[in-house]
Amino acid sequence: MTELISSESQHCHADELNGAVMTAPILAAAAFALTVTVFHVASIALAIGRFRRSPCGSTLSRQCPPVSLVRPLCGIDNYAVDTLSSTFGLDYPRYEILFCVASANDPVVPLVEALIAEHPAANAKLLVGDERVSNNPKLNNVVKGWAAAAHEWIILADSNVLMPPDYIESLFASWRDDTGLVASPPVGCSPEGFWAEMECAFLNTYQARWQYAADSLGFGFAQGKTMLWRRADLDRAGGIVTLAKEVAEDAAATKIVRGADLKVRLVDSPFAQPLGRRTAREVWNRQLRWARLRRASFLLYFLPEILSGGVLPTIAVALVANACGFSAAPSAAFFAAFWYGGEMLLASAADWPVSALSPLYGLIRDLLLPALFVGALHGNGFVWRGNEMQVERMRPRRMVAQMRPQRMIARMRPRMQEIAQGSRRRLRALRARAL
Repeated sequence: MTELISSESQHCHADELNGAVMTAPILAAAAFALTVTVFHVASIALAIGRFRRSPCGSTLSRQCPPVSLVRPLCGIDNYAVDTLSSTFGLDYPRYEILFCVASANDPVVPLVEALIAEHPAANAKLLVGDERVSNNPKLNNVVKGWAAAAHEWIILADSNVLMPPDYIESLFASWRDDTGLVASPPVGCSPEGFWAEMECAFLNTYQARWQYAADSLGFGFAQGKTMLWRRADLDRAGGIVTLAKEVAEDAAATKIVRGADLKVRLVDSPFAQPLGRRTAREVWNRQLRWARLRRASFLLYFLPEILSGGVLPTIAVALVANACGFSAAPSAAFFAAFWYGGEMLLASAADWPVSALSPLYGLIRDLLLPALFVGALHGNGFVWRGNEMQVERMRPRRMVAQMRPQRMIARMRPRMQEIAQGSRRRLRALRARAL
């Protein structure tokens, strides 16, 4: 009898150990799903908050200083007539337009010449020439425009950016005393077909969302689509040629501005890029190029991307639900609806393209993210507008220095204090209304 009790006790003890072993992975899955969901919801809330806040303007936006607008050109993009024509329709009193092209044989030249002829009152010029100051053809094309710019304030804007009438005022409205650069992430609009919708899923509710969340916490970084510079700031760092220190000029710009203890800020409403029709190769190559550039320039910011997207947390939720006795498939479906519904809410709040198929595009995008991550780690080459280029090697020591906790906390503290003060003001206003 004693032996039987002892045997049963041993069996119970073994079952308890097995249950503990089985519980640990489930707890880890639950913790992972909860953590990434909190970050996901927070990023959506921060982005919506930026798009919905009332514009307060700045001293510069009221003073309207003269501006030089430099647009590098290479080939003809979709909606080229619309995007380039928008350069002439800005509601701003004093600005010059400097179109830059590397070759007089570029097919975009006749279009630009026709637009300049249609707007004789505009202070617009077409500059032709290829000054090789770097391995970056876009930067080589921009250098002559920077040198010819007549004004202290200079905007570098890609040819496929659609400029609203208040384009320049919006950039100045985000400038503060501690600002070294104002930029705008690319946001897709006017998609035609499946792959253009996929590019919107990458650009808008994924990349722009995270970029605005980072900017709201004081970690803003530049994107080369639109960059507003004060000439003196870049000249102090060595001039326009210093942007050749990185294979991507926007990565170099971010490091230059942060190195001067200034901030990169984003406009509150990003400027759109009309997409038109896209192919799978175009979308994949663009995203792979950007992923490799992020890996080369900001390695420790890039590495967590493997955990981004909604696929992994959806799988984790299914595992946890099954372990708790619930049906895995409906639980996963409900979670995915919540995850991608949040992205649809963001797109709707920002007036970005959104449809009933948006969750499907987001899901397919997230299924592609691991392949993009692996491709970014295992390759260095890419092609930009027919030019073969190479990213730089990884430099983890330098990135570790940039990511020291003390420096991160010091950067975040002023922004967190600003957010806290704003929250207290809103609470006081709500109490006053209630009384």
